[in-house]
Amino acid sequence: MNLSNIGTIKGLLNKYGFSFSKKLGQNFLINPSVCPRMASECGADSSTSVLEIGPGIGVLTAELSRAAKKVVAIELDERLKPVLSETLKDCGNVTVLFGDVLKLDLLQIITEHFNGEDIVLCANLPYYITSPILMHLLENRIPVKSITVMVQKEAADRLCAPVGTRQSGSVTVAVNYYATAKKLFDVSRGSFLPAPNVDSAVIKMDLRATPPVDVADVARFFKIVRASFSQRRKTVANSLSSGLSLPKEAVLSALEASGIQLTARAEELSLSDFEAIYHNL
Repeated sequence: MNLSNIGTIKGLLNKYGFSFSKKLGQNFLINPSVCPRMASECGADSSTSVLEIGPGIGVLTAELSRAAKKVVAIELDERLKPVLSETLKDCGNVTVLFGDVLKLDLLQIITEHFNGEDIVLCANLPYYITSPILMHLLENRIPVKSITVMVQKEAADRLCAPVGTRQSGSVTVAVNYYATAKKLFDVSRGSFLPAPNVDSAVIKMDLRATPPVDVADVARFFKIVRASFSQRRKTVANSLSSGLSLPKEAVLSALEASGIQLTARAEELSLSDFEAIYHNL
């Protein structure tokens, strides 16, 4: 079955009475070159298994099945059960689980289905929930070697930006704390059915064995990071004072002790700068 053919896809969806959900941000890939490239560059091979999020109608899943030892795909929309049963009927190494990835016990799923194997994660994420899913995966330290995801191009630029540049934000700091990120390739809006209003990009994050900075209270560290970026047009001193409800004098003292200019904005700070603020604040 050619799952990149619009006629085939529409016929399949009509067969099962499926309609796209704007609420779930459903856009299915129809560009035949994208999924093979994702499957190739995510790190899947005969000795590596894949955890996939959001298989949709299974076009990427089928490619991953060809490349990987095993694929476990998690899909939120149960209306896709009969569709996936048909599109993946010849993929004997694929298991599809239905549920909300933010609510499922991923560690238990990995224990039950992967048996200590090397795992990479691959996903075409809905735009509206990209950051919550990525942060959920990173903060819970899901035991995978890498995370390869397709996201909105603007989000990709932010996620892969170096910390300390104009495009960086709190999510950039978080990604750099847990992983090293790079953009693999762009994907035009015409590669999807229905076509979204923006272009996409595929990024890959290789998980770090240990974080690059030393903070004992990770939750407190990221509370400081989020507060720093809470008012981007203001200085980090004003943002921290307001965001953490701290006296301005205490914040200024901590910044001075950290060797940071009092006029600096959060986007100008490095990961080491945030580490210093954490320790001095």
